[in-house]
This record gives sequence, structure tokens and C-alpha cells, in this order.
Amino acid sequence: MTRPIARVLALLEILQSGGTRTVADLAERLDVDERTVRRYVDRLLELDVPVRSVRGRYGGYRLEPGYRMPPLMLTDEEALAVLLGLVTGRRSGQVTTSVAAVESAVAKVRRVLPAALAPRLDALLEVTDFTALAKPALTADAEVLLTVATAARDRRPIAIAYLAGHGGASDRVVHPYGVVAHAGRWYLTGADSASGEVRTFRVDRITAVSPRDGTVEVPADFDPGRQVLTSIAEAPHRHRVSVRVRAAPDEVRSVFPQAVASLEESGAWTRVRIRAERLDWIPPLLARLDRPFVVEEPEELRGLIRALAERLIANTGGAHVDGSAWSSPS
Repeated sequence: MTRPIARVLALLEILQSGGTRTVADLAERLDVDERTVRRYVDRLLELDVPVRSVRGRYGGYRLEPGYRMPPLMLTDEEALAVLLGLVTGRRSGQVTTSVAAVESAVAKVRRVLPAALAPRLDALLEVTDFTALAKPALTADAEVLLTVATAARDRRPIAIAYLAGHGGASDRVVHPYGVVAHAGRWYLTGADSASGEVRTFRVDRITAVSPRDGTVEVPADFDPGRQVLTSIAEAPHRHRVSVRVRAAPDEVRSVFPQAVASLEESGAWTRVRIRAERLDWIPPLLARLDRPFVVEEPEELRGLIRALAERLIANTGGAHVDGSAWSSPS
């Protein structure tokens, strides 16, 4: 690629970043004189790129709103990053768009790749296997997600129609504080007009959204990610679990992440609170933690822990578990 052509493409890339660019600014960034900048603009116009001239003190050049550059020009490494990001992101459940959208995007990128590169990337995708099973993602409507994200960025209220997990529908106004991607789902967190509290909403359950007038004041110390994880951990479930562990919170957190449990430090002990639909996954984690603990509730969890201990001992040819071994430590 000759240097003038490279600079013309560099000019296009600068203009695509948005806004009006003065001739002086463009000349400095491209390391050419202002006359050459105007010649580069003429070249873009010959290629039907809609560059508009803006007159006045703060005038210069800008692209026509809505213009999208045709075929991408990617290096081998950039093309590999795009395709692998789409494929692996979808398999892991982190790309929460439809399968059709991902396949369409892959096909479009594939079509504009150089003839020498495309077959090599095809070979990689064909022979690649994954050690983990594909995770289904709950797809959020693209228009809803983008509207919610724009409102959060611009700090504008939004009206939403929401379908709760139990099937109840409601309309409310939300002051969005942030958008969070977690475990294959998108979440909106913010102040809720219906409850007057900070709430977390799954974006895939928002059936309609529209911007409202006004300004949202986000608390200075608000952490959207932490709020979402806390909301998930504290969501209503069938079982309420409370276990005291003789360990520091950081040690407990290595086994029970924030999305699973809330912690409360008390001297040498840390109380672990969990709300869960099932209890069978908790005993193995407590065993993995390998620290003294006391089950405060529910009684059913104690039985599951004893059953796990019985199986472990049986598998090693050991004796029966003495119930006294499960007495609460002082």
C-alpha cells in the first residue's frame, strides 16, 4: 500500500471517529500540509465517501451522519481476533445476541477477507474443538439493550415494561446507574420508581423501553457490578442458608463468590449467607474450603454434609462417621 493511499485511509478512520475536524488538526495528525488534506478529501469524495465541509470559525470536515464504511481492512491478527471473539463468545454464553446474528456477522467478515487469509481462518474454525460444552445465552433484544445502555451513559430516565420471573408484568420508570454483563445475561441496575429502591433488572425480561425527560444522578461510590452480584446472591430462593466459617472473608470468598453468597465478618469467624433452590452443591464447597464451620440453618444441609462425609469415607474403605464429629466447635 503506497503512503498517500495509507494516509487517505487514515483520514477516513479519523473522520469515522465522529465530530468535525479542522483542516489544521487533520494536517497535524496526518503529518501533511493543509493543501494535501484537501486533496485527500477530494479523493474520498471520488470514492463516494460522503465528506461534508463545515464553514465558520470552528469549521472543517465531517462525515455525513449514518455513514458506514464498506468492507473492513483487517490484518491477519485482527481478523483472527474478530472471528474467534464471535465464535468463542457465543459458545461461552457471553455474546448474548441470537445465533443468526453471530453467524451473519461471521459470514460478512469472512466475505471481505483477502483470498489468502480466508482459507487459513476457515481451517482453524473447522479443526478447533472445545473442552467445555456450549452454554446457552438468554438473548436480550438488541434494540432494548442499546436503548438501555445509551440511557445509562447519558444519565437519562427510561420507562420500561418488565416481565418478572414469576410471570407478573409491570410498568415502571428506572433511573439507570449502569449495565452489567454476567454469566451470559445482561443486567440493568438503577433506582426504581415502583419500589423507591435500587433494583436489578434482567434486560432479556424488558419487553419495551422508551427514554424519558430528566437527568439521573448516579451516587459517586456506586459500583454497578457489585450491585448486580449482590442482588443475585440475595434473590429469593427456596432455601435460606447460614453457615459460620472460622476463616477470613477473603479465604471464604475464594470458594463462595459474591454472586453466590453474602459474607459478614465476626471476629475470627465469617458468616456465609446463601439463598438457593438446591443445597447439594454446598457441602462440596465447604469441604473444599477445609476450615471449621457451623451450620446454623437449614437442618437439611447438615444431613447432606454427613452424607458426603459417609461417601468419602466409604470410598476409602474407612469406618462410619461418628455423629459426635459434627458437634459445633466452641
